[in-house]
Amino acid sequence: MTVFSSDNRDSAAYPLQSLFVPFPFVCFTLTLGTDLAFWLSDGHLMWQNFSSWLLFAGLVFGGVAIVAGLLDMLRPRTRPLRPAFLTIVIYIVILALAFLNSLVHAGDGWTAVVPYGLAISVVTFILSVFAAAISARKYSRLAWRI
Repeated sequence: MTVFSSDNRDSAAYPLQSLFVPFPFVCFTLTLGTDLAFWLSDGHLMWQNFSSWLLFAGLVFGGVAIVAGLLDMLRPRTRPLRPAFLTIVIYIVILALAFLNSLVHAGDGWTAVVPYGLAISVVTFILSVFAAAISARKYSRLAWRI
């Protein structure tokens, strides 16, 4: 009988944080989309509610991802797959901006989204793309052993 598993302890374990990190990126990107829809629809409140809920979901999953990342720090087998320090800092800045954006979106009507909420959503999206690019570069180097 052939056994397909090995006892090789040198292989890397899959980090838990990788399960939760994509959710905030998707939620914050969709928040930008719903903020744009709010702006283009001349203030239809449904889009503001969608933005608020997306920010809430992104912050909840972001908090879970941070806890999972801290648990991954305790696991030595996840060391090769840990994100770079710059990525961690950008991720925390993204969550702080999203929390600020959530406070801005808590207001009523047009002024809760258009001048500042939309700008914070754009900055959050740009930082998310930047963090994903840095992370992808590290993982591609790891995969290709460069």
